[in-house]
Amino acid sequence: METYSNLEKLSNDLQNLFQNQKEEDYFDFEVVCQQNEETQPISFKTHKSILSSRSEYFKNFFNSKIKDLEENKMILLGVSSGSVYSILNYLYSGKIEMSLQNAVEILHFSTRFSINEVIEIASNYIQKNLQIANVVDVLNLSESMNFNQLIELCYQFISTHFDEFIQTPFFLQLEERHLVFILSQDDIKTNEFTIFNSLISWGKHKLNINKTNLRLDNKEKEALQNQISNAIHKIRFIDISSDNLDTALKQGLIPRDVSQKIIEFQNINSLKSGNKLNEFLRNHQEETKSINSLIFQSRIQFNSQIIKEREHFNKLKEWIKDDDFFSRMRLGFSAKRDGFTGTKWHDICDDKGKTLVVIKTTDNYIFGGFTQVGWSKGPNRWIQDSDSFLFSLKNPKLDPPQKLPISNPRESKFALHYHALYGPIFGYGHDLILHSDLQPGFSNIGHSYDPPKGIKSETTEAENYLAGSYSNWKF
Repeated sequence: METYSNLEKLSNDLQNLFQNQKEEDYFDFEVVCQQNEETQPISFKTHKSILSSRSEYFKNFFNSKIKDLEENKMILLGVSSGSVYSILNYLYSGKIEMSLQNAVEILHFSTRFSINEVIEIASNYIQKNLQIANVVDVLNLSESMNFNQLIELCYQFISTHFDEFIQTPFFLQLEERHLVFILSQDDIKTNEFTIFNSLISWGKHKLNINKTNLRLDNKEKEALQNQISNAIHKIRFIDISSDNLDTALKQGLIPRDVSQKIIEFQNINSLKSGNKLNEFLRNHQEETKSINSLIFQSRIQFNSQIIKEREHFNKLKEWIKDDDFFSRMRLGFSAKRDGFTGTKWHDICDDKGKTLVVIKTTDNYIFGGFTQVGWSKGPNRWIQDSDSFLFSLKNPKLDPPQKLPISNPRESKFALHYHALYGPIFGYGHDLILHSDLQPGFSNIGHSYDPPKGIKSETTEAENYLAGSYSNWKF
């Protein structure tokens, strides 16, 4: 026995049956849509047998005892007739036309009507076509329909693309509740000072203020402070450099309760006392739980197995003074994870630009170096970088954290050395070098980089300062 089929013709015939809406076609059920009280209802004639065979929802509906069913109709209020038409047409023909204008409603009603194929089609379509230019519209429409799953999808999209999204006019279109929720997330990767400035722009946009910040009068500043009062508590001021914090405070736009805490934080931080700073942060975080303030809870995910103390992290931020670097940085190479070889280090870290190298020895000394330019593949050579520096966070002398900059402009051309088989090399001499197996390392500060105050180069003290010895150390 052979079987022949013409599914395309069957689909077209059933589609024509629904679309022609002729009385003689034995329709026995109506679906009535009305957008609002001011619009005329729109009715679609259908067949119970087709709807019940194609949708579990309709099957259960026809088996129930509902008043509308006794009148052979279903009334849908506050819905778009176009979306309902598309779904009914799909139940007849298996065909549906999708656009971002109707996809959200189609997803909403296909979920209600338990049409799993359309749910999958609409979901995939929205995910595939979600863009920065339309995500706010999709978010607002999803919220109007209480479609929590799609709301979460929009939030995730905005968080993932936040660095780009925040620079567009679409950021200004966010409703306050959405903005507050998004700024509460820890996984948005953007310069925190940029987020602060964008929040000010958002507030001025909502108030139709077109002046620069410095030209705002007191009444406008007060209105702006009220407009951003909920969202400002989600800005992580602890992730903003001291210079940018000063700039933010001088604008006079931060609400008093927040600005007072920032000033207190700056004063304590300037004392160079890690214990006092940590105590302040602990007390403040407990104090502000009631208002859900996040201003001193870092958004930066410092994925390091070595830097555990907040004081050390703050020192690195103070020395590097680059909010962009800290908001975008990622863990590149980990010897414990990737292996103790210089070639592997180069495979992962070459051509990455700004690079922070952190080393912890088996004696628990912590030191390293930072470069603005990084290592790039090529022949073995010296690399110039006038802004690179070495540092010590824990050392044998028990000194407080030390930054060791390039000693003079001439030495900047010896800031780094590229050797394809070795690990990172800082300075001529060398000030810090890790060989091919990364162990042992060698340190001899005072050649291209300044030694700490009171220590002379080419001395045993200089050799031992970072790791306790010139070469007899491992990490």
